[in-house]
Amino acid sequence: MKKGKLIGLLGILAAGALALSACGSSSKTASGAKNKFRTLDEIKSAGTINIGVFSDKHPFGYVDENGEYQGYDIYFGNRLAEDLGVKINYVSTEAANRVEYLETGKVDIILANFTVTPERAEAVDFALPYMNVGLGVISSDKDPVTSLDNWKAEDEMIVISGTTAETYMTKNYPDIKLQKYDTYANAKNALLNGSGKAWVNDNTEVIAFAKSNPGYTVGIDNLGAKDTIAPAVTKGNTTLLEWINTEIENLGKENFFHEDYEATLTDTYGAQYADTLVIEGGKTN
Repeated sequence: MKKGKLIGLLGILAAGALALSACGSSSKTASGAKNKFRTLDEIKSAGTINIGVFSDKHPFGYVDENGEYQGYDIYFGNRLAEDLGVKINYVSTEAANRVEYLETGKVDIILANFTVTPERAEAVDFALPYMNVGLGVISSDKDPVTSLDNWKAEDEMIVISGTTAETYMTKNYPDIKLQKYDTYANAKNALLNGSGKAWVNDNTEVIAFAKSNPGYTVGIDNLGAKDTIAPAVTKGNTTLLEWINTEIENLGKENFFHEDYEATLTDTYGAQYADTLVIEGGKTN
């Protein structure tokens, strides 16, 4: 290659690298590493938004028999893309890599049943919440548990080791004996065979169990403090965060998340739990 052409090629490559470096923005994590993200205007300009969702967590985010994403989070994601005026690209994520996908710019938003916690809020920016999640207690219809204040000393509560439920019960009800299991399947079997008086776990889980197992009732559908589920964006992506917050507020005016619940969650949880689980307009009170 001639020297002149080589210099010209190097110039083109350098210009291309400069242009790429100008695309997207960044912020620093607590450790000093740089986060990568696209601003609201950059997403609009690209014409596509990347949203991280679950692909196997029915009924929140899953792929149906036709290969299409479905669920409560998907219904919301579709509306976000529609109102933003862009196409949507769903990216399958696991619980463990939700933060990583935001920090590396693999996705613009996480809508993967993401519970807001102080620890996570140090790594990502949460928008306004759109769903409640808490603890629930399920027991037999023959002797339903509606309060823990009159718990009998000989009765035992079923919990799954390492869960929020175990932590809550140990801290707040130390006198209640706990039957601890390592898996959901074993905990469910313990309830079915009467090994324990009741089972405490995420309310979404026990409500679903009651709907699919006649003879059991959720006597307490919100035990202790409520947590919330919210969209998350990369730390520092202010323009996208502010747009999502405004969008959630506006959607609340049309009762959108109750519509979402009816379309995607009623078959699993029943209509009676809509007000327990749904948050409209980001308002938790």
